[in-house]
Amino acid sequence: MKEKVENVIKEIRPALQADGGDIELVDVKDNVVKVRLKGACAGCPFSQMTMQNFVAEAIKKNVPSIKSVEVAD
Repeated sequence: MKEKVENVIKEIRPALQADGGDIELVDVKDNVVKVRLKGACAGCPFSQMTMQNFVAEAIKKNVPSIKSVEVAD
């Protein structure tokens, strides 16, 4: 499952990088994905919207067994 999530992140990474940001997969455990937003995305006021409407949606669409996508501490 982690490999599938990594593949989705590779697909969405260019869109985040185009805006000066990036994303890092931290962990996949108990069908919960933990990611870290980096660069411009880390401090962006729209980062929550990016997480919910773009990152989480893409991961859940491509890996249906994922329950949630969260920002790592």
